Amino acid sequence: MNTVRVTEKAASIDALAPTLSTVERPVPAEGQCLVEVHSAGVNPSDVKAALGAMPHAVWPRTPGRDYAGVVIDGPAHLVGKEVWGSGGELGIRRDGTHSRYLLIDTAAVREKPSTVTMLEAGAVGVPFITAYEGLRRAGLPQAGDVVLVCGGNGKVGQATIQLATRAGARVFAIERTREAYIGHASGQVDMIDASTQDIAAYVRDKTGGHGADIVYNTVGSPYFEQANQALATGGRQIFISTIDRAVPFDIFTFYRGQHTYVGIDTLALDSLACARILDALAPGFADGSLRPFPVLADTVYALKDAVLGYRAVLGGARERVVLQPALQAAESA
Repeated sequence: MNTVRVTEKAASIDALAPTLSTVERPVPAEGQCLVEVHSAGVNPSDVKAALGAMPHAVWPRTPGRDYAGVVIDGPAHLVGKEVWGSGGELGIRRDGTHSRYLLIDTAAVREKPSTVTMLEAGAVGVPFITAYEGLRRAGLPQAGDVVLVCGGNGKVGQATIQLATRAGARVFAIERTREAYIGHASGQVDMIDASTQDIAAYVRDKTGGHGADIVYNTVGSPYFEQANQALATGGRQIFISTIDRAVPFDIFTFYRGQHTYVGIDTLALDSLACARILDALAPGFADGSLRPFPVLADTVYALKDAVLGYRAVLGGARERVVLQPALQAAESA
């Protein structure tokens, strides 16, 4: 049983029943590598695509965007290398990573840092790539900048905080209720309780009226108005998701504040684009200034239990959910 196969969209998670199929070992074409997948993160987009929320997804296909594994066929200089990667097309427009084998273009193959375990490496992709691409497009934070992260304990939020604090920015983060920051950071993270505190007033008070140079809004509409009020002159707000599609928008405040909005859709980033972002991130993982997410034993699933992992993600699992396709294959041998 070597690959998850989703043959058609499901109406609900209970109706989602990907079949496990035995596949022959693929043969890479010119310009491709064959990776044996040891670790593959399960992202919300993987599950949503299986439920038909991605209209450009093809059927049938194998889900999965993130991976870490070993090159077992392809150019001689890559065979045996431990690699990692991600891609917006994987698991959506072509077969993805929730499989023992993954065919990937050689140009998109990258060695993983030795400081990151195979299990951790398969869980880095989408959250860190999303965080980095948003900050890159908005202008990477500099020492002394003020960064406000909406949804600070989410995985994209944590990745953003790692990148911002490493750069020397002053970081505020919002959660719906009072809670401590649970991720890694290179500096202090000032947590804001959205249920009891005025977000914009708090940030302005703590920054002498300046406000936030960058707002990374991982949630969207619930924080839209408060985030706008918190923006400094010339501030940038980044969006990757929303609950409500329509929000009140004060055009006068927008242009008088010289604000910028940045929209990020990592499904538009193919494997090569993601590889280039991992090139920028890898030195941080190598020197320890960036750290992978912990992968807990109770959020790791064999391939045969993939639907349980999908259900956990759809249910809002806070920790990274990871499949281990090669391990399952070895146990079945």
